[in-house]
Parts: sequence; C-alpha cells; structure tokens
Amino acid sequence: MTEILAARSGKVVAVELDRALSELLRKKFEAMPDVTIVEADFLKTDPGELGGPGYLLVGNVPYYITTPILFHALACALPRRAVFLVQREVAARAMAAAGSKAYGALSVNLQVLATVERVFDIPAGAFQPPPKVESSVIRVTPLSEPILREGEQPRFRSFVQSLFSQRRKQIGTILRGLAALKAAPPGVALDALKKLGIPATERPERLSPTQFLALFREIRQGEG
Repeated sequence: MTEILAARSGKVVAVELDRALSELLRKKFEAMPDVTIVEADFLKTDPGELGGPGYLLVGNVPYYITTPILFHALACALPRRAVFLVQREVAARAMAAAGSKAYGALSVNLQVLATVERVFDIPAGAFQPPPKVESSVIRVTPLSEPILREGEQPRFRSFVQSLFSQRRKQIGTILRGLAALKAAPPGVALDALKKLGIPATERPERLSPTQFLALFREIRQGEG
C-alpha cells in the first residue's frame, strides 16, 4: 500500500509500529525523499502534525483496535478525508441510522464528527490466509462544520457509551441511575428530556446523533 500511495501522491508519511518492517520500508524507499517512515504507535501520534494542513489519511488497520484508531484520527487535527479497511460489521455500525439493529455508540460518536460511506466490500478470499470475517473499505469525511465542539468529545463519548451500555432500558431510567451515581441535581435529566421533547420511555437506540448531543448539552447545563 505504501508503494502504491508513493506512486500516486506528492508526499507519503507512513506510520509503522513493527521495527523490522519499518527498517525494511526505510531501505525500500530511501531513494524517494517524499516518503517518510515513522516508527511509532499510531495511537500515540498526531496524524495532523505528521500530514500537515489538508492531509489525507489511509489505513489498513488491525481489526482488534479499529474503534480506537477511528476515534483517535478524529480527535486530532482532522484530515480532509480518511479511508480505512475495516471489518464489515464495523462498517455497518459506523454508517447505521437510528433505530437500526447495527446502530450504537460507534455510530453516534462518528456521525457527530463526520459522514461515513461504504466504498466497496472485500471478501475473505481476497486475503491469504483468508480471515474468518468479511471486510469493507469506508470513506470518512469530517463535517465542514462539526456539531461537536472542540473539547466536548471525551465526555460526550463517555455519555453515549453509558447510555448504550444499557440500551434495553428506557432512557429515563438510565439517566436517573447515572445522575444518582454522579450526585447530579435531582430531576436534571428528566427536565432535559422534557425540554427536548424526548419521551422518558424512549430507548437510546431510537435517538439520532443530534438528539444525543442536544441531551448531553442540556444535562451539562442543568448540572451547572
């Protein structure tokens, strides 16, 4: 993939954790000054600093850390566009609409920052040896005007995950429990639901990403 990108772009910065592979890549591309190999853990780098303004991000990511990589990429200086090879199940969750079976915390946390599209699917037989899962290539395009403000992401992500961890319960019940654990002022959560026109009997999987964000902000404001 590094070789293909090097032939098609003006500059490539490749982040590789494996020491032996990093050394192999450095030797392979030593005659190409526009290719830089960075031996590092991607989760401990800032791709925006490495890529510069308007950079594009491409990743054939390890499936077991796909979600952390997606969140990390969107927590740093945002790329103009990102393209990832992911497990097909993850692609479905990333694009899922409210109320669908695949909709969950990943869907909400990505969609308040970007649009996600499936570019194409890749069957297991395309790999050697074939994995036990199917794959998809997704395109992640940050919103031109993100609805989630800078600095809100960590707490919002935690809020969404807390609600979806009890997705079978009614949202009023979940919020009352969370408020009790955090010693929030009584009634703040239910007042927020009422103000936003969200029934306390609704379940988290029915709320759109924008409703999640409005609820998050309303509760924070009520907590003072």
